[in-house]
Amino acid sequence: MTVPPEELELAAVFPPAERDRWREMVKGVLRKSGAATEDTPLEEVEGLLTRTSYDGVPIAALYTARDGAPGRPGLAPYLREVQPSEEGLAGWDVRQRHVHPDPAVTREAILADLENGVTSVWLTLGDAGLPVAGLAEALRGVHLELAPVVLDAGARTAEAAEAFLALATGSGKAAEATGSLGADPLGLAVRTGTAGSPEEAAALAVRCAREFPRLRAITVDGTVHHDAGGSDAEELGAAVAAGVAYLRALTGAGLSVDEAFAQIEFRLAVNADQFLSIAKLRAARRLWARVAEVSGAADGTAARIHAVTSAAMMTRRDPWVNMLRTTVAAFAAGVGGADAVTVLPFDARLGLPDDFSRRIARNTQTLLLEESSLARVVDPAGGSWYVEKITEQLAQAAWGWFTDIEKAGGFAAALDSGLVARRLAATWERRRADIARRRAPLTGVSEFPNLAETLPAREPAPAAPSGGLPSVHYAQDFEALRDRSDAHAEATGARPKVYLATLGPVAVHTARASFAANLFQAGGIETVSGPPEGFAESGATVACLCSSDKLYAEQAADAARALKDAGAAKVWLAGKGSYDAVDDRIHAGCDAVAVLETTLHDLGVNR
Repeated sequence: MTVPPEELELAAVFPPAERDRWREMVKGVLRKSGAATEDTPLEEVEGLLTRTSYDGVPIAALYTARDGAPGRPGLAPYLREVQPSEEGLAGWDVRQRHVHPDPAVTREAILADLENGVTSVWLTLGDAGLPVAGLAEALRGVHLELAPVVLDAGARTAEAAEAFLALATGSGKAAEATGSLGADPLGLAVRTGTAGSPEEAAALAVRCAREFPRLRAITVDGTVHHDAGGSDAEELGAAVAAGVAYLRALTGAGLSVDEAFAQIEFRLAVNADQFLSIAKLRAARRLWARVAEVSGAADGTAARIHAVTSAAMMTRRDPWVNMLRTTVAAFAAGVGGADAVTVLPFDARLGLPDDFSRRIARNTQTLLLEESSLARVVDPAGGSWYVEKITEQLAQAAWGWFTDIEKAGGFAAALDSGLVARRLAATWERRRADIARRRAPLTGVSEFPNLAETLPAREPAPAAPSGGLPSVHYAQDFEALRDRSDAHAEATGARPKVYLATLGPVAVHTARASFAANLFQAGGIETVSGPPEGFAESGATVACLCSSDKLYAEQAADAARALKDAGAAKVWLAGKGSYDAVDDRIHAGCDAVAVLETTLHDLGVNR
């Protein structure tokens, strides 16, 4: 009888893997596509598959053990975060956001959330949400010692904080009230352009440290940089710079270093790029651990992170797809070790969320926690050499941006000088160009749009603060085009239309006809297809030829001339070839937004 070995080596029956052998195989595939030649050196093959993030971080095709990172769960630099409890792993805090201006409606929604899986409440107060005077009514029946409450009151922070502290004191639970007062004057300055000073938050922090030991005073909101179009490292670097500014103010107000660190929580965005989102949260802890180290903080001073699914990635069109985006983002937040997670409701871009969308938002997290058991594994991304490597590279890029801000005189000075605005604007323009060219596709918007959709009706939401850096949405350019099409359809009874003139049999023209239909429909332009001779009866005034390169060489010029003779004001061609009587081309990687702008203009659909 064979005795099994004590150690089972799963790769024992396979030959050793060699990087050069892998490169040779990849080179063979790339040669077939034309991306490589016989003379391409093996050491250059990987570079052909490498892309670069908006932070300049190379995203390679292959990672190995040499790309790993050190660290143990729960210990500095806190890459491998863990939330222990008496029962084992505690998971994360399920935090729901509320913005409804009616205190009674908000109270009912809060209680429903807390009874069905939510563990903390995030309240937007002031002009952008619930009136400060309605805070007591909204929280009536909420046990402040059990359910943390996080305030987000912007310019009304001092007033909202006083109202909440009075409520906690009146309940007899002052020492047990949990949550955060959400003071973030620097973040407010980013959103509104109104000058804010860290010293404004210091008095609240001192009061919390002395009288309300389970309350934090300060939230460093990194999402303001993400929402302005910034990259992951730019969000992290700016958040660390703001955090350092608050540390200086808090210690200057009399708090010890450890007390100052205990008063700060970070709010960061996570999006549908799950691996970069995982790396972002891990890098955030690494960066803050370095700040704690040089500040002389005690061991165990890990960043507390509230992860929020990206508002910038949410779409108004085909909003149901937002459920998928937020699920991926919430998964990344959990794997990345977030302490608290907020899933924005799928209809957030349409107005005030309803009961159904809030239920889906909280159940997304419940599924990840309870059914997927995501919180039962310490550092699920640990050992992923890809995640380990980009965590380190992202941390280095963010630290570089942080030091640039410090060299400019600190966060407030860098913001006032325009340094922050210029940096984020440049990144947004690069991302915007990628979206326009559909290199960064948006399902249901730039890809596979549904022109027949009926959007759910929602009550208008209070206007968000403005006046500072812009708040962008990745889908905004395509959605603006769709809005023009909708207005035209409402005014005329018909959508703008493009005729897809197909050449040859179905098998030959289907691929490019489908590509063209998808592109034009992304701008709200209806497409009908048929042979060139059917154009005159279609009612369209713009046509697009669709076929293979071989048939284009034989028929494109004649077909384009026939279309113009039949009244076509413009003839596009799906492909890259140049032919007589063809005005322009659409192809993979073309500027789809520019094509759609031009086409709507040609069809008489003006702004």
